[in-house]
Amino acid sequence: MRSDQAAPRGTTSRPAPHVPVVIIGAGPVGVTAALLLARHGVRSIVLERHQDVYPLPRAVATDDEVRRILQAVGVAEEFDAIARPARGLRLLDARHRAIAEFPRSPQGHHGFPQTSMFDQPELERLLRGALARGPGCELRSGVEVVAVTQDGDGPVRVTYRGDRGEEHLWADAVLGCDGAGGITRAAIDAVWEDLHFEERWTVIDVRTHARVRSWEGVDQVCDPNRPATFMRIGQDRYRWEFRLPEGEKPGPGRLRELVAPWTDAADGDFEVIRQAQYTFRARLADRWRQGRVFLLGDAAHLTPPFIGQGLCAGMRDARNLTWKLARVLRQGADVRLLDTYESERKPHARQVIRLAVAMGWAMTGGQDRAAAVRRSLVGAACRVPVVVSLAGRDLSPALPRGPLVRRRTRMGGRALAGTYCPQPWVTLDDRRVRLDDVLGASFAVVTAAAPTASLRAVAAGIGAPIVATDTLGDDGTLAAWLRAGRADAVLLRPDRVVLDVVPAGTGDFTDLASWAPLLCTSRLTDNPELPATQPLLRSPTS
Repeated sequence: MRSDQAAPRGTTSRPAPHVPVVIIGAGPVGVTAALLLARHGVRSIVLERHQDVYPLPRAVATDDEVRRILQAVGVAEEFDAIARPARGLRLLDARHRAIAEFPRSPQGHHGFPQTSMFDQPELERLLRGALARGPGCELRSGVEVVAVTQDGDGPVRVTYRGDRGEEHLWADAVLGCDGAGGITRAAIDAVWEDLHFEERWTVIDVRTHARVRSWEGVDQVCDPNRPATFMRIGQDRYRWEFRLPEGEKPGPGRLRELVAPWTDAADGDFEVIRQAQYTFRARLADRWRQGRVFLLGDAAHLTPPFIGQGLCAGMRDARNLTWKLARVLRQGADVRLLDTYESERKPHARQVIRLAVAMGWAMTGGQDRAAAVRRSLVGAACRVPVVVSLAGRDLSPALPRGPLVRRRTRMGGRALAGTYCPQPWVTLDDRRVRLDDVLGASFAVVTAAAPTASLRAVAAGIGAPIVATDTLGDDGTLAAWLRAGRADAVLLRPDRVVLDVVPAGTGDFTDLASWAPLLCTSRLTDNPELPATQPLLRSPTS
């Protein structure tokens, strides 16, 4: 349906505008989704109820996978200027003695520090700046979405209210990035699955130039009487989180007592930027999609903050969904491709939530009768080196087997399908750049062997450039990765997940017949200048 066509029957006499995608919510997840869609040539309108960026800190930690996503939307260097790499996570006992330490590398698998601290308002300003500079995206601030309705296989009607009264948009797809209290989850009749964690904590953000005792990582104090979290966010910015008795809001004296283990800052050099109470919950929506409407971020999952993965999970949602949606809308790919969004992302979200809950138990033991036993068990486990190693590993495990993850017997090597391609520094035109800057936004074949005619044909069919490892100048990182997986080549999805491999010595992908039908398109081009015209049909499984 084109923007110059009449809206479906049943609307007002004045046809409502049509847009390929409407995004509800202009937080980091919503704006990132808009930028990723624009990168694939899909126009979107972002609707946001606040006039400007919410000025107070919320999320403060991210990982190297999310920094790779920020690279994809063009703000990597700007974010690097405001981010502060963190050394990792420590569990401390009630006397602030170390129980366990989970170190994080300054150079992770994705080419960035494994953990970085930042100020969310600064990140949001960077993302909105990119949105304003780029074509194909429009932000409408100060409007409230009041209804999201879809009827049969037709487009979705989004009703919103602003200074000009009530207005409507028709969209081929709607992305609900409107948080836990947004309207989209109810619009698709999704309900929460309770993953059994709910605690009320006080969050205190502080600015001070005084000396603060910090190891440049995150402290988690495992004290059932006064569990706490401490981290340094910036040059003079710090955050403390405490589980306090219900209703207690610490005044200046009580606040001094709480932060005393870390600092002796005087009153004149201790500015409380924000003090707020939050209820940390662990929840997962029972469905993430109905027809043309999708849930992302906190609209789909709620993660306790103990491992710093709440925002990260939402950014992963955006990266996973947008390239699939673009391929359906712009190139006419099989609509069943969109079913893989929930089937790939939901298991990982559940795993991350469970890990965060386990960390919460390590800190507090929970509040039921088994709390003391559970606290002892978790504390003991954290003293076992192999447990520390496993808990501190990358938070991007392989995607589950599915239509876009062809996992076969690895024949002695590491299974690569479903994992992320590493991102080393490479050489392009005598410049050192990261690998993704060479690969671009499309599928890509990375190969350590001369490509066969059949491999070239497959790559041409899906618009994937073929990149030879011996031309990249990456110090052998990619060739070694392929050898470890007993593979001559891999097919990378636009999100840099390995879709399929060419096992060593075979010359062909392992399961072309299974995934090719989902990716085959009715148009050979993905020219961003062309309007999206492919109708998005309801999935048979919706």
